[in-house]
Amino acid sequence: MGTASLEERVAALEAEVQRLKNERDKASDQDMPWWERRFGAFKDDPMYEEAMRLGTEYRRSQPAPADGDDVPA
Repeated sequence: MGTASLEERVAALEAEVQRLKNERDKASDQDMPWWERRFGAFKDDPMYEEAMRLGTEYRRSQPAPADGDDVPA
């Protein structure tokens, strides 16, 4: 380890913790909810488009309930 005294090391850690808290607070001060900030994250992503295509294909392959099957007896 270095030659810094315990007090200097603690002061450096406290300063770093304060910096991280400030960074976190700055990020959380945004007016928009986190899920809205993600909007458009997959724009023009071919893997996302493929996942959506496969999901649609799977849902369409599932049998649909016949009319009246979901009515309790």
